[in-house]
Amino acid sequence: AGSKLREVFDKINNLLSGKPVQTEGQTVSVTQHPQGLEFVCYKLAEKFVKHGEGEVSFHRDSAFPIAVVLSGIWELHPRVGDIFLAHLHKKCPYSVPFYPARKEGTSVEEYQRMLGYEVHDSKVEEQDHFLKRMSGMIRLYAAIIQLRWPYGSKQGAHPHGLSYGWRWLAQMLNLEPLADVTAMLLLDFLEVCGNALMKQYGIQFWKTMFFIQKSYIPRIEAVTSSGQMGCLSRLKNFVQKCLQAEEIPLPKGILTPSFWRT
Repeated sequence: AGSKLREVFDKINNLLSGKPVQTEGQTVSVTQHPQGLEFVCYKLAEKFVKHGEGEVSFHRDSAFPIAVVLSGIWELHPRVGDIFLAHLHKKCPYSVPFYPARKEGTSVEEYQRMLGYEVHDSKVEEQDHFLKRMSGMIRLYAAIIQLRWPYGSKQGAHPHGLSYGWRWLAQMLNLEPLADVTAMLLLDFLEVCGNALMKQYGIQFWKTMFFIQKSYIPRIEAVTSSGQMGCLSRLKNFVQKCLQAEEIPLPKGILTPSFWRT
């Protein structure tokens, strides 16, 4: 509910503003320790990324309520946004976007971690689980860049707005594609913020979509084995439908004005 989201936002904002906040039966304040504020900014940013790789990866629509709160907090407390990006880029290098190359002397285990895989006791997480986490984090990022906290002053620009999404898309299409990962990330990104990018960039956006269809999808196909075609097929269908309709659908779960009256 919109009212519940406002409560969450107010509590986080109050905490970061140095006001005393009630939690689990006790009152806490960042002023209680000289590094209290820095600690809270760090843990809060980390928590938002965890929501992306956990909550959003399983419930895709949850990207929007989480993102709108973070967007508002980022506007008022830029430090949280900076640390959020640092956590996000470390956990999901594809959010830069960046495909780390393996350097000489780097162990397989260490390289897997650089690519974003979780490695425990020399066991690497399964590909499906890895892709799900990356998907959740990219969807959260794609939601953040288009959303603003509706009760903010909106005097300045969005602290990390659509221009960053446009840059991400351009940089992504300049990278050599990876099997599995590239098709999934592009589809997630376009599903979540394609509509917003279309409205902002118009003809330039459609040129990019046409480039994806004619040039980039064949490059993804070239590195994709027959057993990895699922996500690529969904990306192809999505791009084709959008180009035929000359419209990108609104993402599922987007927060409408009526949401804020609940």
